[in-house]
Amino acid sequence: MGSGGSSNRLEAGTVTWAEVLAETTSRLAVGGLASAEARWIVEEVSGLVAGTPANSGLDALVTARGMSRVDAMVQRRLSGEPLQYVLGSWSFRTLDLMVDSRVLIPRPETEAVVGHALSEFDRLAEGPSDVCVADLGTGSGAIGLSIAAERTTAKVWCSDVSSEALAVTRANLAGLGRPARRVTVVEGSWFEALPTELTGHLDMVVSNPPYVATGQSLPSEVSDWEPGPALTAGPLGTEALEHIISEAPEWLLRGGALVLELSPEQAVPMSEHASSSGFIDVEVHPDLTGRARALVARRP
Repeated sequence: MGSGGSSNRLEAGTVTWAEVLAETTSRLAVGGLASAEARWIVEEVSGLVAGTPANSGLDALVTARGMSRVDAMVQRRLSGEPLQYVLGSWSFRTLDLMVDSRVLIPRPETEAVVGHALSEFDRLAEGPSDVCVADLGTGSGAIGLSIAAERTTAKVWCSDVSSEALAVTRANLAGLGRPARRVTVVEGSWFEALPTELTGHLDMVVSNPPYVATGQSLPSEVSDWEPGPALTAGPLGTEALEHIISEAPEWLLRGGALVLELSPEQAVPMSEHASSSGFIDVEVHPDLTGRARALVARRP
């Protein structure tokens, strides 16, 4: 493995996954990375669970292919590539989503946004019919597929302007199981992607749109690796939010809900824009760190 002695011992068939885990931990530590990351990489390649009793299989010998995969993943991580892309998947609420550089990495903040969307869903589900939801700018499908997976009466439309992002959405949809029957994936910009017959018939619109201003400073692990169009909205950072808020009333049923992820400093101006666009019961809810993150508004 790398330039160390493990690869030589591998030829003799004596390297175990436990030894690879120890070496991977050491290599990542040199780069200032946590030992948990080594465990996730080894678990992904080996299919074994580190930290369990010795008979869990970590004493099994490593194949040359397995060693090569671990080495490649460690090199990618040390180069600065986000762990989620290196692993190729990441957990989000009840789902294990495929993720790569075509889509944003699913984050805990967005999990909280889904929680608020589900609260609105339950309010709307008091009627006899299915609840029709549009997830605009779906990316990996994290929001829309979570709603479909967690609510059996959900009919979900997932849209994105990026065909590359939708390839990831469809891959995740394929792994969703029975709820996938209630999901439709469409390509296009915001509401333009939806069929016109949905106008005035959506129960809920939910989105995690780009909300970063052009030129705004971001951590290099974000700016260098995650897709720019999914992050940056324009000079103000609120362009996508404003567009969705302005257009949503035309698409929502009476009493329908709009749920948007935003940046904390955008909470007040976007709440005011929602009110001036005809929404009522406009509220902004905090994320797990207590910062304003989810705008929830209802059509009268």
